[in-house]
Amino acid sequence: MRSRHARLRHSTKRRKLPLVERRALPTPERLRRAGGDVERGNSGQITMRDSPLERALARNALTAEQYSAGQKYRHHWYHAGLASQLGSLDLNRVLAVDIGAYAGMPKTENQLFHRQRYREAAQAAGKIGSYVLEWAVCREVALDQVGQALGWSSRAQAYAAALERMKVALDELCKLWGIGNVWRHTRALGPDGDHRP
Repeated sequence: MRSRHARLRHSTKRRKLPLVERRALPTPERLRRAGGDVERGNSGQITMRDSPLERALARNALTAEQYSAGQKYRHHWYHAGLASQLGSLDLNRVLAVDIGAYAGMPKTENQLFHRQRYREAAQAAGKIGSYVLEWAVCREVALDQVGQALGWSSRAQAYAAALERMKVALDELCKLWGIGNVWRHTRALGPDGDHRP
């Protein structure tokens, strides 16, 4: 007769461990929110493609050049250290000013480089264009919400206005960075990012 330890050891070997894929699946609510903007790779990894920039590209509202400029803009924004950080309070820590926190200053030369490129791009996009890019491309706020912040009350009009502003701003970034054939998309802009008559 086998000992109790041996029986328990063999029973745990027979038990199947949960697959990593099963534990890492997005919730049904998250999948419902993403709609059809979900991509499953060959390895089974699920990638959510529901940022406003990627949705606009999937719906052929943006060109590949505009999408590339949006990715580059977000890359400079993120690596400039402008993304909000996840953090929590450490209740055991003494509440004092942290001199090493560099309040608002770039911590490295790399961050300084990306901030300079981000500021150049924001200036090229104009006030309204940089606002739309900041919220729609970088912070991934839905385009209809960005349009409503611009003053449009109808959801469809807000979406259309924000999408048009984003396209114009991305065209300006394409011109700035020399991405693709930008001359077919260029439009005359005023100093604040508005269309000139």
